Amino acid sequence: MTDYDVVDSPEKYRHAIDALSAGTGPVGVDAERASGFRYSQRAYLIQMFRRDAGVFLFDPPALGGLARLQDAVGDTPWILHAASQDLACLREVGLDPATIFDTELGARLLGFPRVGLGTIVEELLGIHLAKEHSAADWSTRPLPQSWLTYAALDVELLVDLMEAEQGLLADAHKEVIAEQEFSFELTRSPKPARSEPWRRLSGVHSIRGLRNLAVARELWNARDAFAREKDVAPGRLLPDASITAVARTMPASKRELAALREFTGRASRTEIDRWWDAVSRGRSTDDLPVLRGSGESIPPPRAWADRNPEAHARLQSARAVVTAEAETLNLPVENLLSPETLRRLAWTPPSHVDETSIAEAMLAAEARPWQVEATAAKVAEAFVEADQSPVVRPESGS
Repeated sequence: MTDYDVVDSPEKYRHAIDALSAGTGPVGVDAERASGFRYSQRAYLIQMFRRDAGVFLFDPPALGGLARLQDAVGDTPWILHAASQDLACLREVGLDPATIFDTELGARLLGFPRVGLGTIVEELLGIHLAKEHSAADWSTRPLPQSWLTYAALDVELLVDLMEAEQGLLADAHKEVIAEQEFSFELTRSPKPARSEPWRRLSGVHSIRGLRNLAVARELWNARDAFAREKDVAPGRLLPDASITAVARTMPASKRELAALREFTGRASRTEIDRWWDAVSRGRSTDDLPVLRGSGESIPPPRAWADRNPEAHARLQSARAVVTAEAETLNLPVENLLSPETLRRLAWTPPSHVDETSIAEAMLAAEARPWQVEATAAKVAEAFVEADQSPVVRPESGS
């Protein structure tokens, strides 16, 4: 078994850059973070493979900026698996590809029901790829050799995997689709930060009362600030279940808070003053949250039949034709057209519905040209038919 060395010194860094520069073909790239252990999403290990060069495992915290590595391979096509998960942390250290091939997205476009790296490698290359360290704490130093072997295997096979998928995409006449999807993935803008991120608290929907929600909000904010300061995953300091338990029971004193059985976590007692201060702020604030977050511009589809039966009819009709088209193209329906885009179109369609107006609305929502070509006419027709059909409105209560 090969022993892998970590590139963590100037001398090793220079050697790696020289070797990768002299290599041939595209570069397989992966990054390992410490999700679930650290607050940040920084890369703690970056793996690269290029034919005639080999595998190199870079330690970003030890090396700092990687501008010279970017200069060496930035213009070379990169192969990643689930690129959307890694591009942000790669860019954080100065690594940004000019073009990519995403083997996970390629597998989705080919209609594979399971698209994890291990599954696709076994399916297309006949090689079993163990994934036992995928959830490891990659901020650990030194990294165990078994982890480095796992990390190296994540990139060593990416070039072979890309070539296998390219052949299948060509056979399925999906090369243009793949090119548009990869380009979009590379250039899409990051999602804007949520205005009220605390509302993503697991179990928040079990909390009743605006005062109780205020306590949950203040505890979430206190935990987030402390986790950012310590660079520790928030849930390791104070689990979501602890926050929701406090918000539901509303302890009246620090003693009651500390005695709460559901109040657990490594920092639940050592930082009890911090948490009690947050509870006190929530119990006394005049700035009470609204019941529903402002980010929810349209209600969930399950409520449409009662609240907007016309939109409900449009959505049901359009979903059916989009699903049928996805089956014809052997694509996951969500890759043919974003469910969010379809919902928003159904809720607020153009004033005059036809193929052109629907196509323009789809493009404005960042649908790709191939998606518009495949779905705009069908969605427009479905909307028109739904609007022309009688809508049964729910009877109002007496």
